[in-house]
Amino acid sequence: MVLTREFKELVKARVERDPKFRTALLKEAVDTMLTGDVATGKAVLRDYINATIGFERLGKATGTPAKSLMRMFGPAGNPRSDNLFSVISLLQKDAHLKLRVTTK
Repeated sequence: MVLTREFKELVKARVERDPKFRTALLKEAVDTMLTGDVATGKAVLRDYINATIGFERLGKATGTPAKSLMRMFGPAGNPRSDNLFSVISLLQKDAHLKLRVTTK
């Protein structure tokens, strides 16, 4: 499914005005990947990155070119675990939150 520019702008606007939505979006991205739906998790994470820190800033923070990060989190991308966890760690720091994994 291709997202329209308007949808991306809607997500960005909501993230900027609603801190709970911003946190929920990051949690949902990670939770979705942990439940095995990596493709959807990457898509949500890509939307989160675009709406918050942006790929350019994330690339500088990780030492990975922005275009490489965009490919990693694209539909055909396959980020290595070290890259994925590095990105998640930086996103948590940027959002001033700490995600935890629990069992049910």
